[in-house]
Amino acid sequence: MRVLYIDGVGPFGGASRSLFEAVRALKDRGVKPYFVATQGTSLDFYDQVAEELIATRGLTRFDNTNYSHYRGVRWLVLLREIFHLPFTIFAIQEAHRRWKGKIDLIHVNEVTEIIPGLLAKRLFKVPMVVHVRSPQWANQQAWRSRWINRLLKSSANAIVAIDNTTRTTLSTDLPVDVVQNSFTPRRSSSPDPTMLQKLEKLRTSSLKVGFVGNVQVSKGILDLVEAAKLLNEQGADVEFVVVGGHTRLTKGLKGWLLQKAGLAQDVMEELEQRIKHYGLEKCFHLLGATSDIQCVYECLDVIAFPSHFDAPGRPVFEAAFSAVPSIVCVSKPLADTLVHNETGLAIPARDPRALSEAIRHFEKCRNEVARMGWKAQRLAVENFEPRRNAARLYDIYKRITQHT
Repeated sequence: MRVLYIDGVGPFGGASRSLFEAVRALKDRGVKPYFVATQGTSLDFYDQVAEELIATRGLTRFDNTNYSHYRGVRWLVLLREIFHLPFTIFAIQEAHRRWKGKIDLIHVNEVTEIIPGLLAKRLFKVPMVVHVRSPQWANQQAWRSRWINRLLKSSANAIVAIDNTTRTTLSTDLPVDVVQNSFTPRRSSSPDPTMLQKLEKLRTSSLKVGFVGNVQVSKGILDLVEAAKLLNEQGADVEFVVVGGHTRLTKGLKGWLLQKAGLAQDVMEELEQRIKHYGLEKCFHLLGATSDIQCVYECLDVIAFPSHFDAPGRPVFEAAFSAVPSIVCVSKPLADTLVHNETGLAIPARDPRALSEAIRHFEKCRNEVARMGWKAQRLAVENFEPRRNAARLYDIYKRITQHT
């Protein structure tokens, strides 16, 4: 089965890691992957599994997620999507020119890439799977929500949500399969010596709280440093391990406009200033990015996911494979990803005090780390094992293409 994967996000992150894990497992079932993807660090991973790959400057997206749907100055983001439209058309046409007659199925990695997906389906005339990885805007009566739902109902041959939390944000009249993301908990064949040296410097007595992901406002990194300040004032024995990259701040007029509009996500400079101002240099460690993420999880006691997206992210279940419980900003945790007070703690978003209290709970009750960590690991093995989830995704492929 030959599948065209479409991904519009360049930086390697949760969505691209999830697709990479899925495709790697699907290849064992005979799937031949072809990619149209935006230029960025994701290409380094897709290139490892792709039969062929077309990279483009950008793909037009339409964002109707609960966190970043268009409102106020965010409507300006549509200018970027219009700018990317010629690149989108060219990339899809180039894919059709190269692979006409070769593709059996189109898989859109996120519903935000529905437009390039529809263009590809029109040219290739094959079934299309649309993945939904982020909770959608709660206002289902808005014209754009109704428009997206109509497109999904009329054009998507299968819709896949990554968990029950995301599924509940989609229209109830849409047929949706829930297939959790996957993670392979294994050490890299090429260990990262720099990262290992940094991890070895952590104090043995401290509670080690990890943050894994891009250093952005929406990921709650500033909430975490505020929580660290509160804990430091209480004399708590806690160290914070921040692992992830950051998008470089755009310079010139574009960067100035993004900052004025409140759309700039990069906060590395502000984060570093707060760490210094609060005197947290000895307990708040910015370790940078690594490809050997498993070595990080094995050194942590707790993973913090203070995201503003109101949903558990990949680090929650990735860390769980190493028996690391989590602290997650989610209002309605569901049992397939987080069981409150069993596999971790659910707290309100944008609340540094609640975050500090949850961390303090684990720091004072170290036996809770072991208890919840064991249950988190059991949940991860049950729901996020790559081969099992690849089999479920492959069954969906077979169902809509009628492959045997």
